[in-house]
Amino acid sequence: MSILIKNGYLLDPATKTEGVSDLLIEDGFIKEISPNINTEAEQVIDAKGHYVMPGFIDLHVHLREPGFEYKETIATGSRAAARGGYTTICPMPNTRPVIDSKQMVEVLVKKAEEDAVVHVLPIGAVTKDQVGAEISDIKGMVTAGAAAISEDGKSVMNTALYQRAMIEAKKAGIPVFAHCEDKDLVGKGVLNESKKSQELGMPGISNAVEDVIAARDILLAKNTGVKLHLCHCSTRDSVTFIDMAKKSGLPVTGEVCPHHFAMADEEITGDDANYKMNPPLRSREDIQALKDGLKSNIMDVIATDHAPHSAEEKAKSIQEAPFGIVGLETAFALTMTELVEQGYLTPMQMVEKMSLNPAKVLGIDKGILAVGKAADIVIADPKEKYRIDVNEFASKGKNTPFHGKEVVGRIKVTIVDGNIVFKDK
Repeated sequence: MSILIKNGYLLDPATKTEGVSDLLIEDGFIKEISPNINTEAEQVIDAKGHYVMPGFIDLHVHLREPGFEYKETIATGSRAAARGGYTTICPMPNTRPVIDSKQMVEVLVKKAEEDAVVHVLPIGAVTKDQVGAEISDIKGMVTAGAAAISEDGKSVMNTALYQRAMIEAKKAGIPVFAHCEDKDLVGKGVLNESKKSQELGMPGISNAVEDVIAARDILLAKNTGVKLHLCHCSTRDSVTFIDMAKKSGLPVTGEVCPHHFAMADEEITGDDANYKMNPPLRSREDIQALKDGLKSNIMDVIATDHAPHSAEEKAKSIQEAPFGIVGLETAFALTMTELVEQGYLTPMQMVEKMSLNPAKVLGIDKGILAVGKAADIVIADPKEKYRIDVNEFASKGKNTPFHGKEVVGRIKVTIVDGNIVFKDK
């Protein structure tokens, strides 16, 4: 299939391309990029006034399959990804059964080939069944297609075991994605430890819950030489630690989720579990540190931690409901609204953090608009204003505190391997 994108504003940090140009796609690849392409194509898209960018890559999603298909499936989650401008997503292993073996990775890869409309790169578990007692078959999982390992949803509290897993990951040439949470410190905490948690009479989660493990994991990365990626960073000290690690020459990167830079804990309106996520919404001071960290390129990646749950589960009290909110279909708009429009990121930096840098973390040949590269492309209107409406979501999950929020920036077209997988009505 051939697609000609006309008059789009190309943003590609890999080639430092920024400006109006045409782009031709043939047989799944980018055939030509030039100011004026005059050729026949099966489909022509007028992208005047729209950004044309390499497809977004989400390092951190939960597709819930296998085991929790009532929350999300690979089919619904991948369609939500396409609607959000994502062309590659990395599902975390905390399914049932856990993605902790070569066989389970193969099952997930096969299911994704059958059902997904975007690229799916599985993340394997660090330990068998994620119980922290025995290292998974890391080499086997990588052979089957795992792009990284993570114990997401919890931390590996056995430091010696975790270090051995890091050594195996280093040998296998993959990064370790760290969920930083000291399970002994967190206790029964459900919200950020603050005036808001006291006001609501709920146990708090201190910054130290994240910071203690973030510091530990960076030190382990220093010992082992493994590529370490800190997931869903939410505290100002996480930013400081990553800055120190980078200045020391360590292969450490960090991600920030839109909810952590777009909303403070003081905005929680009451006992509404749509505000419950892990790590929790933090203070204004933490938010400012995250924004500054993104602006200064200390923080490398914007990821969603897309975590769908059923309406029944999220209708419970904050103390009883599961952690997590959906994010695939709101990430671009929240990033445009809170970071680009507010002057924290340039449009080029935004693309860097949502596409190029995630590709670099994974070590994959994506996140680039260049002749000969796979045509994974997103087209977006950076000026369209609207209110987020969960009823429009492709995801099964509607659990978000951003329903009704006025935002700017809407995804118009998502192309994967030269095929249109989403087109805005």
